[in-house]
Amino acid sequence: MIPLSCAQIAEAVGGELAGVDPAAIVDGSVERDSRAITAGGLFLAFAGENVDGHDFVPAVTAAGATVSITTRPVEGSPCIVVADVQTAVGELAKYVIAQLPDLTVIGLTGSQGKTSTKDLISQLLAPYGPTVAAVGSMNNEIGHPLTSLKADPATRFLVAEMGARHVGDITYLCRITPPKVGLVLNVGHSHIGEFGSQDAIAVAKGEMIEAVLPGGTAVLNADDPRVAAMAGRTSEKVVLWGDAPEATVRAENINLDSLGRAAFTLHIGGEEHAVQLQVVGEHQVANALAAAAAVQAVGLTPAQIAEGLSTAMAASKWRMEVTERADGVTVINDAYNANPESMRAALKALVAIGRSRSAQTGAGRTWAVLGPMGELGDSHTEEHDAIGRLAVRLDVQRLVVVGEGARPIHLGASLEGSWGNESAYVDSMDEALELLRKELQQGDVVLVKASRFVGLDRLATALLEEASQ
Repeated sequence: MIPLSCAQIAEAVGGELAGVDPAAIVDGSVERDSRAITAGGLFLAFAGENVDGHDFVPAVTAAGATVSITTRPVEGSPCIVVADVQTAVGELAKYVIAQLPDLTVIGLTGSQGKTSTKDLISQLLAPYGPTVAAVGSMNNEIGHPLTSLKADPATRFLVAEMGARHVGDITYLCRITPPKVGLVLNVGHSHIGEFGSQDAIAVAKGEMIEAVLPGGTAVLNADDPRVAAMAGRTSEKVVLWGDAPEATVRAENINLDSLGRAAFTLHIGGEEHAVQLQVVGEHQVANALAAAAAVQAVGLTPAQIAEGLSTAMAASKWRMEVTERADGVTVINDAYNANPESMRAALKALVAIGRSRSAQTGAGRTWAVLGPMGELGDSHTEEHDAIGRLAVRLDVQRLVVVGEGARPIHLGASLEGSWGNESAYVDSMDEALELLRKELQQGDVVLVKASRFVGLDRLATALLEEASQ
């Protein structure tokens, strides 16, 4: 963060100084985790259901924090007292970003692919100027301002991933970091239980396009009708990517290697360039096109974009992480989160990798270990049933469904085609792990995927740890 006095911070957040020198300077990081505080830092005393940050204020003061933002004075510790800490951190981030006129903000949102695309964009930009982007998917009303506060006068690019659970969320986040480039990836079913319909999701995601600054660029998915229609929500320049005829950023001649990584010909800026992605899954081509269009809008050349896409690596954990065990079993850990669209993409990637491995070795089966998808509302049963049926149609050879919420996946698979014992339902991760221990063979490829709250990443970790023991 840029150095600020406590008086400046108090004014920015509408707080009152309590036991603090107004001239004291915050020149360290802004943290909500007391363990991360260093000398000169600012601590955010969030009060949660189980832990109250105010209890740690004396400790961060002893550790060298200049001041804490709190909702009440803490005796013996310098504080800036506010009505609400979450609102205050948003106001502080808004203030800091406004002090950085040379900073270019690339904002992006979508129902799926946000974090992977954010990672690609940040890696594309990093060689051409100091770049700040969230670690993982810190894209909400707390994570977004905390990421934004990492920007300083040397920062050239801020890649701002933005999520939404309600109409108005992205408008709020864009007020903190007004985007010069606004990117919308897709409108899917993620959080449809909150929104009620895909049309409502489109209203929310389109707030990104309405927020694009004068002289900026809106980057839209030409293949998603709800996204393409957002062109009417801005008077700024619009760039389309995808397969549709009107798209100016395109991919042709797509092929997958033995690890499920796509090679293709990138068409952008009137030029053609070969790209070999290092990230896994054919769905990453769409993410790569979106990233390419976004960075072209801030000045990268087609050659720079193609080179960057060919070297960018997966940067966020538990997203299509492919690891081959010593015994020849391949584990695909995509257990960070799940929605119907990302489930379909992961299953297709599993089949592509399995097909390639089988062609090389003549052995091996594809396994999909799937847990429930959250926040689907009334469409929960229908969407899970469809995933089970898709697994059969794609010829996934074994399906293990974990947990009551995911049971419709098993039922859908069992009712599709002529499957017999290829699909198994288990109540817990322990049961799933025991089944896999007994039946996995050399050459098998195992996908593990579910919504984050399920914690199925622990199963993938166990599969990898056991093989190394």
